[in-house]
Amino acid sequence: MKFSKRAMQVTPSATVKVSNTAKAMIRKGIDVINLGIGEPDFPTPKIIADAAIDAIRSGKTSFYTPASGLPQLKEAIAEHIKQDYGVVYPADQISVTNGAKMALYVLMQVLVDDGTEVLLPRPSWVSYRQQVNLAGGKPVIVETGTDFKITTQSLDAAVTKNAKVLVINSPQNPTGTVYSRDELAAIGQWAVLHNVTLIADDIYGKLVYNQNQFVSLVQISDEVAASTVLVNGVSKAYSMTGWRIGYLAGAPELIGKVNSILSHSTGNPATVSQYAAIAAFQSDQSAVETMREAFEQRLNQIYPLVQQIPGFKLAVKPQGAFYLFPNVEAAVDLAGLNDSGELVDQLLAKAHVAVVDGAAFGMPGYLRLSYATSLEDLLNAVERITEFMNQFLEKQVSGGIGIETN
Repeated sequence: MKFSKRAMQVTPSATVKVSNTAKAMIRKGIDVINLGIGEPDFPTPKIIADAAIDAIRSGKTSFYTPASGLPQLKEAIAEHIKQDYGVVYPADQISVTNGAKMALYVLMQVLVDDGTEVLLPRPSWVSYRQQVNLAGGKPVIVETGTDFKITTQSLDAAVTKNAKVLVINSPQNPTGTVYSRDELAAIGQWAVLHNVTLIADDIYGKLVYNQNQFVSLVQISDEVAASTVLVNGVSKAYSMTGWRIGYLAGAPELIGKVNSILSHSTGNPATVSQYAAIAAFQSDQSAVETMREAFEQRLNQIYPLVQQIPGFKLAVKPQGAFYLFPNVEAAVDLAGLNDSGELVDQLLAKAHVAVVDGAAFGMPGYLRLSYATSLEDLLNAVERITEFMNQFLEKQVSGGIGIETN
């Protein structure tokens, strides 16, 4: 069987691979702590699950809905955006998708032609580059500073006449970076000036900590909002990763193109999940705040502990999402390894802690650690990693640096 060039150029998701490996080890009885997963560890709030059960029992979920989603769900999303952002999108300017990942995928299909350049910060989420490639486009990396943020200067250094799209994810996966209003305003004005469409991936927007504030590109100005497509969903804020409901909001013509592609690809998202999402947007939001507070507590407790791991360096404290992204180049050298990928393998094999190689996000020499797990597991994981690295300090003191291999 001969495969298409598109299929051959796509690599498996590194985050999914690590998580699946960890889960397989756990099924074998190995005590693995999984810090590789990018989903909340909380159950979906009961009021949302109950709404889904009620929809099933009432017979509402047995049939197709419009490919772009239930009208009442789009109305609920429109009201939610109005309350959270202070920005008005009519329901017909919203499309519901099978998760925010599908929203991003279909946007690339709509906006990207062969050779179109899409500007992506370094580091950035693993699937952006693959989605651009699948659309026939060219990912162009925009360099960031020690704060992991792009600037108009770094954009000027990367842009060409073929650049048509810029993706901004704030809070960011994998770093937890949150852009300020002034920073987004500068980026937004730059995009307007260069006729570049902005994609605001706001999936972690509810998860911001320690008095930091979330601002979206669509809140900057009418001019910037008109150049922006908003992407969000229920996965992170409502602990509904398995329900697969995302959405995008944008100009009517763009939404029409999105809906046409959805009608010929995924069709509608699962009807039961759509009714659950309505409940998520319309119900009391206290469960979201409870989860946010728990993540904040975890971050504040483990951040200084990770800083103390031999060879680990955190230049800035994350402000949102649920990830730490330490530089581990010194740890790689200390352990006598070749790169951060080998460190990931050794931490899983020897310390039984699963993390993700920063190379998957475009930054080798870093690791992504998720704190979307219990505080007890987090403290145990940090202890295991610390013990693993301490053995090399002891060998260094005794005059020999090395690592045992199987």
